[in-house]
Amino acid sequence: MPSLPSRPLPPGDSSLCILRTSAIGDVTHVVPLIRTLQARTPETRLTWIVGKLERRLVGDLPGVDFVTFDKSAGRAGVKAVREALAGRRFDALLHMQVALRSNLLSLAVKADRRIGYDPARSKDLHGMFINERIPARSGEHVLDAMASFIEPLALKQTEVRWDIPVPDEAHAWAAEQLPGDAATLLVSPMSSHAVRNWRVERYAALIDHATARGMRVVLVGGPSEGERALADAILAAVRQAPLDLTGKDTLKRFMALLARSAMILTPDSGPMHMANAAGVKVLGLHAASNPHRSGPYSDQRWCVDKYDEASRKFLGKPASAIPWGTKIEKPGVMDLVQVDEMVGRFEACAAHLRLPLNG
Repeated sequence: MPSLPSRPLPPGDSSLCILRTSAIGDVTHVVPLIRTLQARTPETRLTWIVGKLERRLVGDLPGVDFVTFDKSAGRAGVKAVREALAGRRFDALLHMQVALRSNLLSLAVKADRRIGYDPARSKDLHGMFINERIPARSGEHVLDAMASFIEPLALKQTEVRWDIPVPDEAHAWAAEQLPGDAATLLVSPMSSHAVRNWRVERYAALIDHATARGMRVVLVGGPSEGERALADAILAAVRQAPLDLTGKDTLKRFMALLARSAMILTPDSGPMHMANAAGVKVLGLHAASNPHRSGPYSDQRWCVDKYDEASRKFLGKPASAIPWGTKIEKPGVMDLVQVDEMVGRFEACAAHLRLPLNG
């Protein structure tokens, strides 16, 4: 399709539909774009088609009309979106998800302008469902790529702000679990991509080190059988058990736990990006994915980055020679992240925060 010059939305009463249904981390990256639109074009009516789970995190953002897409419902989920949007037409659609299911779902949105990804980041016939594209760039963080969706509207994101609402109930629950002001480390050990997870004994070693230094350590995770099994394995391997809240929190309660914590240890995952949005320092475990693309957006000083080493070992070439965003999800890739390196990041972060630790 031809490249079109950027042009603003119509003045006055205009409408914009955002299609980004999943996943938790990516939905978190969309929130600053919402904040930018609300600040720069406050008269624009915003509608966001979002996943059922993801809505539990962002669905109370003020000034946004949410339409829920339940992918587990199959055709009924698509039908529900069509019915919710029946009779509505938008000035523009920001089509921010390229999977075939999302491309088909976008047909429920009637919009004059359909803004999607550039050719290099398109797949599953994405180009057939759009009539404008974002600027073609490489080397961008996912959040910056999503922010570029407003550039065809003659806007630019110059500030990154989340301020995801957290209800009083969630804060009260978190205060019951973590009373006082003890320096707290959350450990969220599981990614939705199992190959990104660290070894149990390595999680245990870092937990033991943090506990010995006087930190309150809290194990967190969702209610799935896999997360429960991983948590149990870690609990069996540590010398002193941390507080175990696995399966007990919700997305909002997790945000409230973050508000009472100094750091989080986690692989590339949704909780990593929620923590970054909450201003919590991230001890990130990176080898299977490129932290410059999908790591904690605001501060990566406390991450261990083995992505280039993984590329050389498993793909036979440096990371600079492989396509941006390539995932190196090979068995054993996370073994490249050593315990002593992670301990070093923990200590550096604790010193930066001036935490009153033992020893």
